[in-house]
Amino acid sequence: METDVKLTKMASCAGCGAKAGAGTLVHMLEGFRSHEDARLLVGYDKSDDASVYLLDEQTALVQTTDFFPPIVDDPFLYGQIAAANALSDVYAMGGEPKLALNIMCVPDKMEADAVREILRGGYEKAYEAGVIITGGHTIHGAEPIYGLAVSGFVHPKKVLKNCGAMPGDVLILTKPLGIGILTTAARADMADGDVMERIYRQMTVLNKTARDIMVRYPVHSCTDVTGFALLGHSLEMAQGSECTIHIQTECVPYHKEAYPLAEMGLIPAGAYRNREFAEAGVRVQGAVSLAMQDILYDPQTSGGLLMALPQDAAKECLEELKEKIPSAAVIGYVTQREEAWIVLEGRGCTALTQ
Repeated sequence: METDVKLTKMASCAGCGAKAGAGTLVHMLEGFRSHEDARLLVGYDKSDDASVYLLDEQTALVQTTDFFPPIVDDPFLYGQIAAANALSDVYAMGGEPKLALNIMCVPDKMEADAVREILRGGYEKAYEAGVIITGGHTIHGAEPIYGLAVSGFVHPKKVLKNCGAMPGDVLILTKPLGIGILTTAARADMADGDVMERIYRQMTVLNKTARDIMVRYPVHSCTDVTGFALLGHSLEMAQGSECTIHIQTECVPYHKEAYPLAEMGLIPAGAYRNREFAEAGVRVQGAVSLAMQDILYDPQTSGGLLMALPQDAAKECLEELKEKIPSAAVIGYVTQREEAWIVLEGRGCTALTQ
């Protein structure tokens, strides 16, 4: 849809790059009174993707919310991306999203047709996911914002947390990196249109297929890679699991067009926040360029799933994933706790043969 006002020009930051720095909210909430409930299986103190509340022996409720400013100018596409991103947190917990509420902020200068198209994009992705949008809340404000509050369900014994990785596990990532760098370049008119069409398509892809395949295997831990980047989310997984994560950088899928842009220093502000959060826990082993490191710190919008599972199951899982998701790749492995939480290895892909 063509609009007179470019959505990305109405926002000071874009997509998941607008996310507050990792660890910020946990510190801000310290000391607040909160009820304790044995049925709360996962809360905000776990730095996980969603909360999980036990309903009965067969069912747990998964709840999350996610919203952000426009990352594209097309309102319909923006709605699709924001909805896919919000739904992803439920998939990362191994759950199935079922209900959602719209969250929206509308600037006075935004045309009514653009507002409708944003909502239509969200509804289309919700429909694809089998989710019913039952209402929501809209306010007026300085910048456009859209997203969803999502509720889903999972079996209590099949909840996938970001803190369950075990030594000997192999790491699989389902979507390539570089989204933040390339969308930053697009805002500066420095990205090829065909490349950006590929990026936009990727951001609209639900993690439903990855989740549906993943739950058929003995996955120990999972998270989706979004605003905190691969290294920020990997750090949370490593710390929660009390293990060390080895990332074999030559194996990590990323959009090749992002590399020269990273070499030029064209990276989003969120990447600097992610580096500030995670760098102290990262050790570089071998030749890993600064540009590659920047890609690993790059905030992703509607990124893929990062899962940890036993080596003997990883090969079959990867083969099934690649039939539907060609970009899926083994990117590393998990060991007992070492001096660093994360080790970046500048060598070949050996995780399945460790």
